[in-house]
Amino acid sequence: MVHSATGWSSATRLKTRHLALLVHLHEQGSVLRAAEAANMTQPAASKLLAEMESLLGVPLFTRHARGVEATWYGQALVRRARSALSEIGRAQDEIAALRSGRMGQAAIGTVVNPGTHLVPQAIAAVKRDFPDILVRVDMDYSRPLVSRLLDGQLDIVVGRIMDPEGSADLEFEPLADEPHAVIVRAGHPLAQRGTVGHSDLADYGWIMPPAASVLRARLDAVFLEHGLPLPHNIVETASLPVIIHLLRHSDLLTALPAESVGPYLQTGQMCLLPIELGVRMEFFGLIRRRDQPLSPGAERVLEALRSTALRIYPPLPGREPPGPG
Repeated sequence: MVHSATGWSSATRLKTRHLALLVHLHEQGSVLRAAEAANMTQPAASKLLAEMESLLGVPLFTRHARGVEATWYGQALVRRARSALSEIGRAQDEIAALRSGRMGQAAIGTVVNPGTHLVPQAIAAVKRDFPDILVRVDMDYSRPLVSRLLDGQLDIVVGRIMDPEGSADLEFEPLADEPHAVIVRAGHPLAQRGTVGHSDLADYGWIMPPAASVLRARLDAVFLEHGLPLPHNIVETASLPVIIHLLRHSDLLTALPAESVGPYLQTGQMCLLPIELGVRMEFFGLIRRRDQPLSPGAERVLEALRSTALRIYPPLPGREPPGPG
């Protein structure tokens, strides 16, 4: 294929149907299945793909007996296409919200600790002043949340940037660190002891985050560093309601920031074991896409997150408190 020196300037001729087909091709791995998903014929889909490759001057997919597979160029464009299509969809939703009398909307992703403390308080403050803003909240681990932020599905993430991929497109405002404690139900056998050692923890079942998470790797490292076998009696879950229910009705242990179960600690239903676990996570903070303006609704949520964080978290040593801009 001949590479055109002006090929990328022709990218502005790409239409929404080109981008939608591109995403379908990547997901389906077949021109026929992608054409069906895009509600067009296979010849039309092949023609559109050829148009895209001609416009950009690079091969977007390789053809083989089993179907098609995105090249490096195709993978780069697929990610941007998803973001563009998501933004178009969100613009349509925002226009519909404005037409129906709502002032706007914001999609927020958060990790567990700020999701149970910071984010609800900030949203409550927004809703007091702007009750017509629609706020959507998604709780997960940082990696999938940041991925959805880069794809345009989220406006703001309260979490961490764990991977270098895509980090150049992101802005990060640190808010607080997150020491983890061992949490058990009130009346747990270990809760009756004055001191607890790491070897004591290995004798009980654990509620653990999924194996692919950073927290799981650090919990495993704590046991290995103390010469202990990894716990084998494990429940894996990222759901805070499930964790809380399991803690209240079993002798399982878990590691969480104390703020995540603050109400249960205050009422005496749960307690912290007297041990320095030795697990800390990086600072979590506000993550946005760089040079991507927020909608008015998302701006108001961002302002509320900043002001609430200033009120509930101690200042970070050597760091300026987050501010506008």
